[in-house]
Amino acid sequence: MQEILGLIRKNGDPTWVRSVPVQDRSPWIEPDQCFEIAMKCPPPRFMASHLPIQLFPKSFLQSKAKVIYTMRNPKDVVISHYYHAKCLRGSKQPETLEEHMKEFLTGNVPYGSWFDHIKGWMEMKNRPNVFFITYEELQKNLRGGVEKICHFLGKELTSEQIDSVVENASFEKMKDNKMSNFSMMPDTIMDKTKGKLLRKGISGDWKNHFTVAQNEYFDRVYQENMQDVNITLSWE
Repeated sequence: MQEILGLIRKNGDPTWVRSVPVQDRSPWIEPDQCFEIAMKCPPPRFMASHLPIQLFPKSFLQSKAKVIYTMRNPKDVVISHYYHAKCLRGSKQPETLEEHMKEFLTGNVPYGSWFDHIKGWMEMKNRPNVFFITYEELQKNLRGGVEKICHFLGKELTSEQIDSVVENASFEKMKDNKMSNFSMMPDTIMDKTKGKLLRKGISGDWKNHFTVAQNEYFDRVYQENMQDVNITLSWE
């Protein structure tokens, strides 16, 4: 999403996303130093966050700022975070996938429960300045997703400009872009010998990892937590 927004801002021209680190293009809300970076950028500013709505800046509720909330099916989130935690120094290192899954399902992971995160933000769904989209939708129809995002932002792009956004926001392009693939992260933060942040960029990888028992267990916990939530996610 950060890559897509950077390309939309520059009308499909990839120069900016290839020359400025992603953390400077859309700094994170959480650290003080990143907020300072954001304030030095000319508007419209982009900021990124993993915060649940309960911890999100309350000033947002009275502002005209727009939020794009990107969801992903939680089985793939488990797998993605499992590998991410392995190479992120300072992060709790999961011994096994099963252990990590149990930690995830109980909310004992950074930013807390995935279920609470989704349900909290879903309460904002009727606000005109909040837009929901899924990772899987972007994979299946990136162009359609980009068009929806442009409409939400009030940004008009030509067909050729949208083509460029789609081309340059592909996983393959991002993986080769050192400004976006986090290969420039210092070794004090990331142990690159244990993996890369951009790993596969696919949906349904959980099927290559979950046992039948693990999948059934996950489904039970998911149903218990999400039975009253009107949401449809793709598991493929």
